[in-house]
Amino acid sequence: MRPILKDLKDGKISIEEAEKLIKSQFLDIREVARFDVGRKLRTGFPEAILALGKSDDDIVQILLSSPTDPMIVTRLDPERFENIREKISPLEERGFSIKYEERAHTLVVKGNEKISLDYKVGIITAGTADIPVAEEARIILEEYGCQVIKAYDVGVAGIHRLVQPLYDMLEEDVKIIIVVAGMEGALPSVVAGLVDVPVIGVPTSIGYGVGEGGLAALHSMLQSCSPGIGVVNIDNGFGAAVLAIKIIRAFD
Repeated sequence: MRPILKDLKDGKISIEEAEKLIKSQFLDIREVARFDVGRKLRTGFPEAILALGKSDDDIVQILLSSPTDPMIVTRLDPERFENIREKISPLEERGFSIKYEERAHTLVVKGNEKISLDYKVGIITAGTADIPVAEEARIILEEYGCQVIKAYDVGVAGIHRLVQPLYDMLEEDVKIIIVVAGMEGALPSVVAGLVDVPVIGVPTSIGYGVGEGGLAALHSMLQSCSPGIGVVNIDNGFGAAVLAIKIIRAFD
């Protein structure tokens, strides 16, 4: 209820809109979506907007109507962002910043709310092709105040590349390590066998033959003989970041 009342006080919404939000806890946006404005209060993280399956106009309407802060759009291709860039510019007049990360295909629209978890999280990728998924996770973590320590392209094909970055992460006292890998997906098992912090495995769709689509990496991570690994869905950098944030909040 607090963010709704704050928006009312700041003149961003009318009394009628505030009453509707408080009563329903969702925002009916012109038959396009029922945006769950109460999710952040219940779960600690706002509803994100998945660009897949939505038209550009759908995304614009949701962004212009939603009272949540921050607003996050995932899987938004660069050309689609360019299509909506001018249409969402009124958000800047309302004090929101618009930040698009091309490699991660992620848009963050952020107001004045300051969030700082003040913890460090490591992100490792097996290959360069896995970086876009890792970057999606990085953006979400940094928006929530975490310091991210990265080590990219350190997979098992040249396992010696992993030693120094992993040592540095442990020296920096990271609380969680997110490991992103495609192909056979072996890297999370290696990392989990070397560290005393939780490991979140993220299989990616990078692969071919029996590994096509990321299923081999997913099955490998689920079948890991190293304990202490949690696995999210294929290419789900966003989900890995949210899980890390919830774990951190549990012991904050």
